[in-house]
Amino acid sequence: MSLPASREVSSGSTASAALASLVPYGWDAAWQDAFRPYAARGLVPGRVIRVDRGRCDVVTPDGTVRADTAFVVPRDPMKVVCTGDWAALDPEGATPRYVRAYLPRRTAFVRSGSSKRSDGQVLAANIDRAVIAVSLAAELDLARVERFTALAWESGAEPLVALTKADLVPDPAALGHLVADVERAAPGVTVLAVSGSEGTGLDRLAALVASGTTVLLGQSGAGKSTLANSLIGEEAMEVQAVRDMDGKGRHTTTTRNLLTVPGGGTLIDTPGLRGVGLWDAGTGVERVFAEIEEYARKCRFQDCAHHSEPGCAVLAALDTGDLPVRRLESYRKLQRENQRIVAKTDARLRQEIRREWRIKGAEGRAAAEAKRGRIR
Repeated sequence: MSLPASREVSSGSTASAALASLVPYGWDAAWQDAFRPYAARGLVPGRVIRVDRGRCDVVTPDGTVRADTAFVVPRDPMKVVCTGDWAALDPEGATPRYVRAYLPRRTAFVRSGSSKRSDGQVLAANIDRAVIAVSLAAELDLARVERFTALAWESGAEPLVALTKADLVPDPAALGHLVADVERAAPGVTVLAVSGSEGTGLDRLAALVASGTTVLLGQSGAGKSTLANSLIGEEAMEVQAVRDMDGKGRHTTTTRNLLTVPGGGTLIDTPGLRGVGLWDAGTGVERVFAEIEEYARKCRFQDCAHHSEPGCAVLAALDTGDLPVRRLESYRKLQRENQRIVAKTDARLRQEIRREWRIKGAEGRAAAEAKRGRIR
């Protein structure tokens, strides 16, 4: 029996109003279209705002709920539910409540899960920009900036570098030189000097992150949680002082948390990262070192390795001083690292394919044996 027209309209209006509650978290028409097959199964949409030990907090039309990810536990760690994912989960009233699937990601910030393995680890999904927090309380590490920026470009998000604790560099000229150094290490990337304690540069940063989803990345003690609190306008994240002996933080943030920003947009704060290994970031590396790629196109030989080949435009730029030695060494290091992880990944994929073939072959032989037994 169909509902009266008035009740159908009322029901549709209620559903639309409920879905509207997801808009501050990034819900849009494209996500709604992608969700239609799951809606037909009676599942509910929601955005994952925190994941912890197989369970996650999800913002849904009926509020924030705790759900189990047991149905989405693949062998590939790249496909594990992550903060920022849009999920399809059981409707209200289901006990326990499970995440049944997540929608295809638009972007994802990925690092190598381990130096000894070829797995990638997704740190944040469906992000529009990546703010790389670099503390001015310690010596500036331009190679680390290049590494983070390469991963950010590869993710599909727009990178932005925030030089935090700018109040520790009171000389404007010295601060300007530091900003310029980072701009040369990350060409085409906006670089801001900010201070969470004094509010310096926060208005501009807030304007840049006022839409879409932003992920905060950096080492422990880089000031990510202080930035998050400043942008959100409340003490959403606990902050601790860095260690005096080495300027490093104490891992105040232990999980990746997605929060709404009052001026619009969402923010994902992440734990401090000790290491950020590349993971299939060839395009990102090329973009960070765009000037070297441009020189390389002028080399005499297309397969020039830029070591001792005649007619090498990269080495010529090195000789004239147009290309700093540090930049070329960093480029070579990241290229080698990325080539190693890609080779490992390809080998792992080949092994998985062969394993699947063996399993299917064994199943086929068992089926054939069973069929022959029935015929006899």
